Amino acid sequence: MPGSALLNPPPARPDITRSVCRGASRHLRERGCAIVKEMTFANGRRGDIVALWPNGELWVVEVKSGVLDYRVDGKWPDYRDYCDGFLFAVAPEFPQEILPDDVGLIVADGYGGALLREPPRHPLAPARRKMLTIAVARLAAARLAQIEDPEAAGL
Repeated sequence: MPGSALLNPPPARPDITRSVCRGASRHLRERGCAIVKEMTFANGRRGDIVALWPNGELWVVEVKSGVLDYRVDGKWPDYRDYCDGFLFAVAPEFPQEILPDDVGLIVADGYGGALLREPPRHPLAPARRKMLTIAVARLAAARLAQIEDPEAAGL
């Protein structure tokens, strides 16, 4: 029925991105990770989700809203210098076969997610791990401070 698309339009890409990010974040928290979203690294790249595991391991998760979003994004290999494991997070309808085999994979919706493929590990150098762990903590603390006191200077 042609008019039904107007009454029930498909989700827009930002809605899909938000949904996948929420579900992947929930999944990682359930597994014991502390997470921050939208973290910028020294190379100027911004990770969608950075997960800090209790053992100190860091994962970067790149959220892809669809095939076009994946195909036009050639920057994802740049994240590997800033994590022990790199993953994509995609919606259930995403064609997983187009993703490379040498990255982890989370499939998620707005309610949760599932780790379908562990990321291959490439351990960070101790100095970089320390720098990134401190950066995660400072970013999380700054965001919490802004929520608690939005008018404070320096945030």
